[in-house]
Amino acid sequence: MANLGLSADELLKTTRAVRKRLDFDRKVPDGLLRECVEYATQAPTGSNAQGWHFMLVTEREKIEKIAAIYLKAFDWYRDSPMYAGRVAAGISEQRDAQQSRVATSADYLAENMHRSPALFIPCIHGRNTTPGAAGSIIPAAWSFMLAARERGLGTCWTTLHLMHEEEAADVLNIPFDKVQQWALSPVAFTSGTDFKPATRPDLETVISWNSWSG
Repeated sequence: MANLGLSADELLKTTRAVRKRLDFDRKVPDGLLRECVEYATQAPTGSNAQGWHFMLVTEREKIEKIAAIYLKAFDWYRDSPMYAGRVAAGISEQRDAQQSRVATSADYLAENMHRSPALFIPCIHGRNTTPGAAGSIIPAAWSFMLAARERGLGTCWTTLHLMHEEEAADVLNIPFDKVQQWALSPVAFTSGTDFKPATRPDLETVISWNSWSG
């Protein structure tokens, strides 16, 4: 399959958290997943440590077990104050509508994660929760997602399964005491590739020059 040929600006503005437009019935070739990891390993890393490791899950039984762990965590999240349908409620009708759409799509992903053709779990060696660790693994994982978008693949950064990280580690034979998981993302081709920039606040509301003004 040919790449989409997106410009850097298009890639950065249209790499969405994809849920409802994931094509769960189409297999993702291992070669495409490898290509995305290749770009992930070009990301900056603290002290050039390169302590990352990328778990790709393509075996159906293991996908279903990880999805069950995610759903268990999601059931808690759905009843929490942080649920997307409750966060920032009442700010405006437009924002409420947007959050409602996010909540509905989040529900959909939780109920269908088990159908994913592949799962991506970025990990880092060491159980290190310092900013240095985040600064190494998060840019690499985002590079994977950008590379996936260019190849017609959808991804969605989730972290809820980390509530049961050790259980997930047992499923995937990840040495829990030595390796930390940072996220979980489905990976699938998307239904269409015409993603648009998301609605975001006016820049003047999120920028301070030289002194805090938020």
